[in-house]
Amino acid sequence: MDFRINGKRALVLASSGGLGAGIAQSLAAEGADVLVTGRNEERLAQVVAAINSNNGGKASYIVLDMAVPDAAGKLIDAAATELGGVDILVNNTGGPPAGTTGGDWDVWRAQFEVMVMRLMEMTDLVLPGMREEKWGRIITVGSSGVQQPIPNLAMSNTLRSALVGWTKSLAGEVGSDNITVNMLIPGRIHTDRVDQLDAAAAKRQGKLVEEVAEASRATIPLGRYGKVEEFAAVAAFLASEPAGYLTGSVVRCDGGLIRSV
Repeated sequence: MDFRINGKRALVLASSGGLGAGIAQSLAAEGADVLVTGRNEERLAQVVAAINSNNGGKASYIVLDMAVPDAAGKLIDAAATELGGVDILVNNTGGPPAGTTGGDWDVWRAQFEVMVMRLMEMTDLVLPGMREEKWGRIITVGSSGVQQPIPNLAMSNTLRSALVGWTKSLAGEVGSDNITVNMLIPGRIHTDRVDQLDAAAAKRQGKLVEEVAEASRATIPLGRYGKVEEFAAVAAFLASEPAGYLTGSVVRCDGGLIRSV
């Protein structure tokens, strides 16, 4: 299938590794030009080098901490310089600290700023250009916890759930401008973050990490963790021209992990 995004301009947040880097690579493979972001310049440079060594779209990067108050404006300025605008916005953030409800409210506020407010602010800044072009794709990477809360990840479950209502609301507001808005949620996709969570669970339970991972895989109908490239392929489809009638949806790439229909 031709995704017909050759030459489209994509800004992918938190893309120095993991799911974000995978999405950037998948979009570039379809011919999109991508701007990747993150705090680690060495890792960003590696992602960009890998993309630019293959046929397809080209890549550049900006080193930026999304916790900085004016991060959204700086990203838009960088996108204007490097890409000339944004046709595809992939909203993505790292995961917050593990833990139960309650705790340090300053940490909750800080995470809300980065994981929720900053993404809404970024989207507000790219929408005028998308509306002018009468074309846009906004994809927000969530978590399976928004549909089936994950034990000991209360902060993630809560904050990412706020983006579900925002996604649906925004989709209704911008659809007439040919802009689609969707949330893509991973199950257990094998990234460093999943390895960290398995290690934390093993420590809490007094088990070996592989025992925890094996038990986790047993809860997934496909019997394995997903691959980053599998998740990224779904994101690329959501960004595509053929997906133009898909909006306001929460799309799962979870191997059947979530039990609800």
